[in-house]
Amino acid sequence: MTDYSQFAKLSPFELKDELIKLASGQKNRTMLNAGRGNPNFLARLPRRAFFRLGLFATAESELSFSYMQQAVGGLPRIDGIEARFERFTSENRDQEGVEFLRRALSYVRDQMGLSASDFLHEMVEGVLGCNYPMPPRMLRMSEEVVRHYLMKEMAGGRVSAKDVDVFAVEGGTAAMTYIFDCLKQNRLVTAGDKVAIGMPVFTPYIEIPELDVYGLKEVAINADPDAGWQYSDAELEKLKDPAIKIFFCINPSNPPSVKLDGRSMEKIGKIVKKDRPDLMILTDDVYGTFADDFQSLFAACPRNTILVYSYSKYFGATGWRLGAVALHRDNVLDKALAKLPKNAKATLDRRYSSIVTDVSALKFIDRLVADSRTVALNHTAGLSTPQQVQMALFSLFALMDEKDSYKATLKALIRRRQAALYAELGVEMPDNGNSADYYTLLDLEKISSKLYGKKFAAWVKKEFSANELLFRIAEETGTVLLPGRGFGMDHPAGRASLANLNEYEYAAIGRSLRKMADEYYAEYMKKNRH
Repeated sequence: MTDYSQFAKLSPFELKDELIKLASGQKNRTMLNAGRGNPNFLARLPRRAFFRLGLFATAESELSFSYMQQAVGGLPRIDGIEARFERFTSENRDQEGVEFLRRALSYVRDQMGLSASDFLHEMVEGVLGCNYPMPPRMLRMSEEVVRHYLMKEMAGGRVSAKDVDVFAVEGGTAAMTYIFDCLKQNRLVTAGDKVAIGMPVFTPYIEIPELDVYGLKEVAINADPDAGWQYSDAELEKLKDPAIKIFFCINPSNPPSVKLDGRSMEKIGKIVKKDRPDLMILTDDVYGTFADDFQSLFAACPRNTILVYSYSKYFGATGWRLGAVALHRDNVLDKALAKLPKNAKATLDRRYSSIVTDVSALKFIDRLVADSRTVALNHTAGLSTPQQVQMALFSLFALMDEKDSYKATLKALIRRRQAALYAELGVEMPDNGNSADYYTLLDLEKISSKLYGKKFAAWVKKEFSANELLFRIAEETGTVLLPGRGFGMDHPAGRASLANLNEYEYAAIGRSLRKMADEYYAEYMKKNRH
């Protein structure tokens, strides 16, 4: 019999490889990997627009060197670009994606007040990838579009886009890497400092602060599963401790997939205003677009919060590696930099002196850009321009969707999948108005109790460790779930993504889990007959 305890120290994402091996081991059985967070849906229209734009851009490049052989093109010219684009859209109006480009140009000109020629030229040059990202932090027009999108979706219009700076990065993971390093380099967090972490949480957020290079002390802010995965006032009161330098939070959470409710947002806002005006907050809001009426902590505490957003899940763009870091232009990080002791400022003056003459005026977000390329290569920092163009097109796709049709379609899709899973499992589907439903947590103890009572649930908990149960599920049903304990959960649970399989497959997972529970209950009854 396999000794499952040997895998106890592995993170959920390494553990999944072992679970996949077990789940794939049976012939004539389909392995269903519900552990993957990668969605099987994507935004089609802005991608078509990207490729149509590429065709127009390539034609633009031919204008400069048309006398040379076909293999050589030149840098696109801005003079007359609007007229040429109008002719292109007219001649290709029957091609899907072209009309979107025409409307996008109209939107940035008429709704955002941007220069149509400047926007077109940036998009054309960007999609060709024929120039360095300038400025390195983000292309000017693209940043304008992205910050409008972020403030609409993440802040509900409570923060003006004009008050926000954005750094385009290679997905949310790159954002976190850069932020942790920049905080350390700028002495905003030092070894031994306390960091508060909203639990349960995406595993790397537990692991990163523990690395020797950071050496931070973790303070868990625990969400209560019996209170809809919200943080109690008592837990949030921990943030009043002045030794806590920064609060890390995923909102909506991973794996519970639940957004902070109004009470929690208000409580955190009051703590920041009254007790901790110096508290730094780092919020990862990648799942925010799947929740109803979502607002980020950036809306409640804009001057204290670093907002990280990834386009990966909502637009089905994990392979594109598109992410953004947003900071209010009046923020506590810049104020903290100004208050650093003289010796720390002297060290930082040496670090950044090659890129600016007055280091004291260098904002945290621009230090973030420099640190992403070890400072000396700051001039070549920044996300590739084709990536920034696709990011801008994704953002415009959402901004122009006034009825939120795409969003409504995705919400309905994942919630039908959830309903199919729970219907076949035979237990009531969780009813939580704050849930984004991108993931669902299958609390194994609670499910056992609902199916066959508390005594059976206690027997299951006693007989099998949480990880062992997940290995048995993989081996006996071919279903892969990630362990809840690996995300800092106290309850034995499995995380199932509702984004990466089809509805009938979630129904199959529900049936398999119910069949397994029935078999275990039969074994329990056999052992407990009196």
